[in-house]
Amino acid sequence: MVAQVLVALGGAVVRVTGSGLGCPTWPECAPGSMFPVEHPELGQVHQWIEFGNRLLGVGVGVVAAIAFLVAWVGRPRRRRFLLLAATMPLGVLAQGVVGGFTVLMGLEWWTVALHFLPSPVLVWCAVLLAAAANEGDGPARWHAPRPLLVATAVVLGAVLVSGTLVTGAGPHAGDAGTPRLALPVSVLAQVHADLLFLFLGLVVALGFVARNRRYPLLVAAVLAQAVVGVVQYRIGVPIVLAALHVLGAMLTVAALAAVWTASRERGVLDVPQHEPGLGGVGGEDQEPVSVVAVDDRHPDAGPAQA
Repeated sequence: MVAQVLVALGGAVVRVTGSGLGCPTWPECAPGSMFPVEHPELGQVHQWIEFGNRLLGVGVGVVAAIAFLVAWVGRPRRRRFLLLAATMPLGVLAQGVVGGFTVLMGLEWWTVALHFLPSPVLVWCAVLLAAAANEGDGPARWHAPRPLLVATAVVLGAVLVSGTLVTGAGPHAGDAGTPRLALPVSVLAQVHADLLFLFLGLVVALGFVARNRRYPLLVAAVLAQAVVGVVQYRIGVPIVLAALHVLGAMLTVAALAAVWTASRERGVLDVPQHEPGLGGVGGEDQEPVSVVAVDDRHPDAGPAQA
């Protein structure tokens, strides 16, 4: 999850510093070279920022591949856990391809939006993957209204999409010469704010029913994100706050995903246990040990309901 958040933050740094075309081609950084080169038309700082972001993407891809391999070699092999793990390397690969397309298209605003939007999805999947590692694979039993959780997640998605539109019309395109979305920033920002207020209302409603220890993290992330968003808009979208706003968006997604996983149970995880000299060393496997996932519900919460 941390790696996916860093990818989004790295992309934001590239965009707000105007380094999106620091490496003007893809997969090479400069024509004929995978690495930054001295060139009169390419700023060295912008080249290294974009190149560093690409290296970060490669590193995250390695982490994602390792996560999948761990899920693959684990026994017993669990289908849901394996599928969640597979989303990591596949998502990173897809995002890399979209990133290359974005560069080749000259940072058209809609390609930048498409390049960003997989990041919150991958952050969400990473939180679910971490939870799946310590829970069973039975049917989910919800102790918070699932429709409310789904609605909250959908509205958060709409907030993120509208945010990409504000960015598309705003000053931080990733390169000074990139055409912008031809819509008034004030109108798009108002739509973004209206969706945020709706999201805040749903988060408040969750507070009455999703009673678990992770809810305060969601509240803190949402409030901090709202403050940063308002301040950056009022003072002209400085680059530091613009980057922090992207970071806050990823942390909000992670916090809501954490509330989601803590709002349902999937039973216990059966882990085969071996005694030295018996299981796995010529003897028979021992009986599996049931491991109960950590209950993140509020201590006063009632029993789970089917």
